[in-house]
Amino acid sequence: MAPLPTYLRPAAVLVLVSCDLCLVRANRPPSPVNVTVTQLKANSATVSWDVPEGDVVIGYAISQQRQDGQMQRFIREVNTTNRACVLWDLAEDADYIIQVQSIGLYGESQASKRVHFRTLKQSDRLPSNSSNQGDITMEGLDKERQLQTGEMVIIVAVLLMWAAVIALFCKQYDIIKDNDSNNSKEKTKPSSEHSTPERPAGGLLRSKKKSPSVNIIEV
Repeated sequence: MAPLPTYLRPAAVLVLVSCDLCLVRANRPPSPVNVTVTQLKANSATVSWDVPEGDVVIGYAISQQRQDGQMQRFIREVNTTNRACVLWDLAEDADYIIQVQSIGLYGESQASKRVHFRTLKQSDRLPSNSSNQGDITMEGLDKERQLQTGEMVIIVAVLLMWAAVIALFCKQYDIIKDNDSNNSKEKTKPSSEHSTPERPAGGLLRSKKKSPSVNIIEV
């Protein structure tokens, strides 16, 4: 194959470079979505995001910058599947802007949408802690009430079971008692019904014959 003319070589190089860029861009993962900031405190916050399914992601990169431009930080983590990161050493009552990138096998994605948040003041921690304590206290009370209700149900069930056992025992006792009384009555019937009438001890009266008297008259 004949070599390309000299005037065509720069164009061929540009075509090859553009094709490589297209392949790299095609293999890059898409940008993270649903980037949110939670657990805001005076000196820390938690950033979380989602990654579209079907893409191989081996890490993430977070760009953190104060809105006044005094401090900028870049966090990069590979060989992980985490979808959240804790930001430390933040200034209290300060505005920050963050962006998240996904790291794939062939490079990084484009940065996500910019997310703005503001850290709390040190004085704001007491109400949050007190509210958390109140939530814990209410949760403990609810659990205690549930336990008391469950104990009452168990006690009532046990009492009903004992009542049923006692009623059954009383019923069986009455049946046994009635059977015993019937048996005793059959054994102790009057003897006059079975015995024959006795004859008088003297037997039958015999009539006495009177011997004739003889009167002798002397002459």
